[in-house]
Amino acid sequence: MTVMTSTDALHTDSADTGTALRFITCGSVDDGKSTLIGRLLVDSRAVLADQLAGVQRGGETDLALLTDGLSAEREQGITIDVAYRYFSTAKRKFIIGDAPGHEQYTRNMVTAASSADAAVVLVDATKLPWAAEVGDGEVVVRELLPQTRRHMLLAHLLRVQSIVVAINKLDAIDDAALAFERISGALNDFAAAAGVRVEAIVPISALKGWNVTEPHREGAAGWAGYEGPSLLELLEALPVTAAETQQPFTFPVQWVEKFSSSADTSQGRRIFWGRVGGGQVVPGQRVTVLPSGQTATVARVLDHVRREHGVAAGHSAGIVLDREVDVSRGDWLLEPGAFEPTREITATVAWLDDEPLVPGRVYWALQGHRWVKAKVQRIVDRLNIATLDAEAATQLDANAIGQVVLALQQPLAVQPFTASRTLGSLVLVDTASHRTCAAVLVR
Repeated sequence: MTVMTSTDALHTDSADTGTALRFITCGSVDDGKSTLIGRLLVDSRAVLADQLAGVQRGGETDLALLTDGLSAEREQGITIDVAYRYFSTAKRKFIIGDAPGHEQYTRNMVTAASSADAAVVLVDATKLPWAAEVGDGEVVVRELLPQTRRHMLLAHLLRVQSIVVAINKLDAIDDAALAFERISGALNDFAAAAGVRVEAIVPISALKGWNVTEPHREGAAGWAGYEGPSLLELLEALPVTAAETQQPFTFPVQWVEKFSSSADTSQGRRIFWGRVGGGQVVPGQRVTVLPSGQTATVARVLDHVRREHGVAAGHSAGIVLDREVDVSRGDWLLEPGAFEPTREITATVAWLDDEPLVPGRVYWALQGHRWVKAKVQRIVDRLNIATLDAEAATQLDANAIGQVVLALQQPLAVQPFTASRTLGSLVLVDTASHRTCAAVLVR
């Protein structure tokens, strides 16, 4: 596993680097995430003069207030919910999600990461013991904040394609180059041990704007010993997540529309709308309905503006079958013979509820738009985010990551999350309180 620190490492083959990039900022509390986004918005001229005037504090601009939209966020000076902002450069458009750093709001970070193409993980250099020395002068800087580790692991588990680490607040450190070198080393060690691919590590000052939109130089040399591109230049070169067009056809039915009341029985008289999860759909294609097991042939395929042509993964479609088949919201249209529905799954769980996960509990499991009851058969282990060891566990507490075995009341077609985001992901919901309790990634 190699950790890259320049654009030489970025995916360049046939990756899509022109489509709008959806990325999140994450990390620990007060690492400067909201300030960084505010800096990107201001320097890209995405903020109007009256907006800037509204975030003045003591005669200075408080960049963090540009994303803290809730009154509680402004009062407490923390990020609670995910705030989405939009900006563009001459090369690209961006959608930013400012994810909260507090452990209490980890579920919000997971929500934002699940649909992100990239993650910018911020590390506050002033919080880490980068200057510590032991023994014969051997430098030991392996400490990272727990939430930094957790967010990097979650981004990796959720298949966020590109992870960039920005070491922030180096402007407040006398020897920025030494701090950047040692903290980068700690990040490299953690990424290698966890199997996390990091696209780049860049030193920044979100407050002053150094290395954010343009490379910062000290004389002829790069600041903090870094000679690479700025953070924005890195983001402009990152690819968007490719649709799973090479996977078998999968289609979760979201809405059923009756479009004809005629007596014509040459085809079905309903349109099944949803988003193609994998593969593609074209007229003449055979499909199987889950859970009924019936098969039919696709008679017509409509895109999101009702034009008739084939639709590939990642795009919305309306499907008309060649005959009337019992299909409702929550059902799946699948490639025949490609999947074997199962009632038991082993999965990695990011537990998000305050009440611990324990064996025997029953939850609602949501896959696509289908709800089924799921019972926790057993907890296999829990991941220690400090040592990365799998430990025996009898329960999973809030924000823990572990492996569990779930027994389903009805069979579902699943694939490992590494192969399919659509069939490999579920959400657990408390049956009484209706709280979202966990993100489930099928192994």
